Amino acid sequence: MDAKQFGIEELRPDVARLRIGFVNVYFVGGAAPSRDPASASPWALVDAGLALGAAHILETAAARYGETSRPAAIILTHGHFDHVGALDALLHVWDVPVYAHTLELPFLTGRADYPPPDPTVGGGLMSRLSPLFPERGIDLGDRVQALPPNRAVPGLPGWRWVHTPGHAPGHVSLFRESDRTLIAGDAVTTTKQESMFSVLVQKQELHGPPAYFTIDWEKARRSVVALAVLQPTIIATGHGQPIQGPSAARELSALAREFDRRERPRQGRYVRQPATTDEEGVVALPPSARSGGVRWGALSGAAAGAFAATWLYRRFGRKTNE
Repeated sequence: MDAKQFGIEELRPDVARLRIGFVNVYFVGGAAPSRDPASASPWALVDAGLALGAAHILETAAARYGETSRPAAIILTHGHFDHVGALDALLHVWDVPVYAHTLELPFLTGRADYPPPDPTVGGGLMSRLSPLFPERGIDLGDRVQALPPNRAVPGLPGWRWVHTPGHAPGHVSLFRESDRTLIAGDAVTTTKQESMFSVLVQKQELHGPPAYFTIDWEKARRSVVALAVLQPTIIATGHGQPIQGPSAARELSALAREFDRRERPRQGRYVRQPATTDEEGVVALPPSARSGGVRWGALSGAAAGAFAATWLYRRFGRKTNE
């Protein structure tokens, strides 16, 4: 397989990143591209990106593992719209189990919607656009299951999941001790996701979770601290380019130490009072902050979110390694 042709970035022989618009998905396990796809070992897809990326994911999987191959599972770091968008199309083709943390299940089984995004956190145009992004949950029914309590990752021997809430109640990151590879989801990002400019140019810089969708800042800080303890040699995130080598652990440790100063917004709906959630969904929300910005009026969140996602996807195309 020609990795450049399919926009794949190889991080390990069995870990690869595919960028779909402004979000990453990961192919983990199986054979490296240089091996015979027919002899590939089990593999899993981590996250499902935007709906517009379904065909690209399927095409890349077929090229990487073989036309008849399918993942042992799809693992979700969390269920925000840009991480589950292609699920319906993928499951129609693959019909494989989906796994997520038990605290994400209300948002993946039609029982609850996520707390609304917060455009008042600042940081750039992406934050101001966040009311356009859908917070509605999806309904996967019995196709989604809870990750096992022993921290094992179905379909991925040698990996374990780490509960890293704050950005979402059941957010998880994935870690492999043998080579200290971290797939962090949105617990941290490697671009300033609140800034449209940073999203467009994919400037590499380590940050906390996307602020406009983060609902508990103290849990978000603790999650970064927990990840820093792992001392990863690769930080692969939901947004931005991976950080590799000795600097990965150093940068993550610095972010953990300086999280409040560097990442916690000075204002915002969830900054002083988090959203309260449980295994049934949202229990309580803090009062909405006044943004003083544009009133989006009758715009449908889902339709507007799709418009914004479409624009970003078309802007990026299939480029992953600028």
